[in-house]
Amino acid sequence: MILRPRPHWFRLLFVRRGSLVRRILSQQLFIFALSCAVVLLHGQLFHWKVTLTAAPFSLMGVAFAIFLGFRINASYDRYWEARKLWGTVLVEARNLSRQALTLAAPRETQRVFVLGLVGFATAMRNHLRARPRDTDLAGLLPAELVERVRTARFGPALILLWLGEWLRERRAADELDAITAQQMEQSLNELSNALGGCERIAGTPLPFAYSVILHRTAYFYCMLLPFGLVDSIGIMTPLIVCFVSYTFFALEALSDEIDDPFGMMANDLALDALVAGIDASLREMLGEIPPPAPVPDANYLLT
Repeated sequence: MILRPRPHWFRLLFVRRGSLVRRILSQQLFIFALSCAVVLLHGQLFHWKVTLTAAPFSLMGVAFAIFLGFRINASYDRYWEARKLWGTVLVEARNLSRQALTLAAPRETQRVFVLGLVGFATAMRNHLRARPRDTDLAGLLPAELVERVRTARFGPALILLWLGEWLRERRAADELDAITAQQMEQSLNELSNALGGCERIAGTPLPFAYSVILHRTAYFYCMLLPFGLVDSIGIMTPLIVCFVSYTFFALEALSDEIDDPFGMMANDLALDALVAGIDASLREMLGEIPPPAPVPDANYLLT
């Protein structure tokens, strides 16, 4: 995720970090070179004059804009739903920690449970980003549980099972009343729902045909556009075509990035920072000093 203060409007025109220019630079150079060639050849292709005007591009542009809007909205819906699900993890982890710290005993057992919630968030991040399953789990979970998670396919679900067993043990020891245990079990269910929702997003990408159609249409439109403009605006054709193609290619690239919100691209969710926030919040509830909050790097990128 890119986090940076909004620069002055003039500087914003020339911002490179976060603008997707680097990602679509080769596409832009190709369209610019093609536009220059069309201008030099006066719109002729193999000694045949391509008789195009701006009229068909107006009709195609409306249809293409609608389809492009659908694609970017579908990707953003996935991105925003993923962010809401991680917000649910934060809220329910705080609720469970508060209930464990105020309604259960003894203190050392409470701390094990609270750190287990941090371990769940950490394992959930590892699971969604296809990292080694036991990354950063040392010190948060019992060693035998870490070993089980390391070799499991669905490690976060095992941690939820272990947290549920903790509730059963506290209930059997009369350290939790039935109503509180039921409320905490409901919060564990919400964590399970959040995990399942994120797995659904990660495991069900948008149909590949959408990407193919959008990509082909964008190229087809931008490659024909110089032939439709060269007779009316002449030497300014490469500039106008590059401006139009930048809009289309950048939006296509952005929708492709946020289609998988759990990845490591610049505009994906900052899962490391989200997990660090959960860790800091729960450690403060334990009365401990949390580690410093993560900050963006030199490129304003927060992972």
